[in-house]
Amino acid sequence: MEVIDGHWFMDGIDWDDEGCVHSSAELLDVIGEVGFLPLFSNEIPGFSVENMTATEYWWSGDEKTDPWEWRIVLARTGKVAYGKFFGNRAGFISRKWFPYFANFRRNGYDFDALYDDGKAGYREKLLMDLFVPAGMDMWDVKTSELEKHGCSSELFTFEMKEKAGFGKGGEKNFEGVLTRLQMQTYLVASDFRPRLNKKGEEYGWPVALMTPPEYMWGYKHVTDRYKETPEESFRKIASQIRKHFDADEKTVRKSLK
Repeated sequence: MEVIDGHWFMDGIDWDDEGCVHSSAELLDVIGEVGFLPLFSNEIPGFSVENMTATEYWWSGDEKTDPWEWRIVLARTGKVAYGKFFGNRAGFISRKWFPYFANFRRNGYDFDALYDDGKAGYREKLLMDLFVPAGMDMWDVKTSELEKHGCSSELFTFEMKEKAGFGKGGEKNFEGVLTRLQMQTYLVASDFRPRLNKKGEEYGWPVALMTPPEYMWGYKHVTDRYKETPEESFRKIASQIRKHFDADEKTVRKSLK
């Protein structure tokens, strides 16, 4: 997707093209095969949902044909993680490949260790503290007991902003901090739901629910590649990209930064 003379243009394909993805189920199969996929076009030709879908169906609101709606459908499956994982932009990572991204992006750090070593800021900690009780290791936390510690397994983004003290007169750059935590794989979107008014009625656009991936798939799975170096994990990711798309290592690094 690019802007030309102030107008947005998408880089899609024809609905009748043999390579066109027509449904969320087909997209889930593609992500399962490739392992991960940005939502929008990037430096690598063909490497995005945008490049594999028909432009005219985007933002139509029809769950059957609208790729924008598919992000909600797929996030709910628990089979993929959705979030800002590719150059601060949205995309999908399969359950199988998430540990490689976690090791590559985290450099072997759980968030508490990252913060203790001065490699994460206090604003990132304000958000992560909403999910992990102070003084407790994530792999020891039962999601059913989080509420007793004032924490949650998942929160709407607007709840996070309010609870962590961002906004008018408070902390700044909520969106930037949230994006960093997604890029580092500490938070992912587990669902999208409309807000509820005082009568319990839904209104407005669906809002993302965020959660640590450990609550989706377990600490053991998410950290499974900690046993290898981040560079080893990156090379496996890069090899997987080049298996399906035409890109050199420099371009791959740029697309994943």
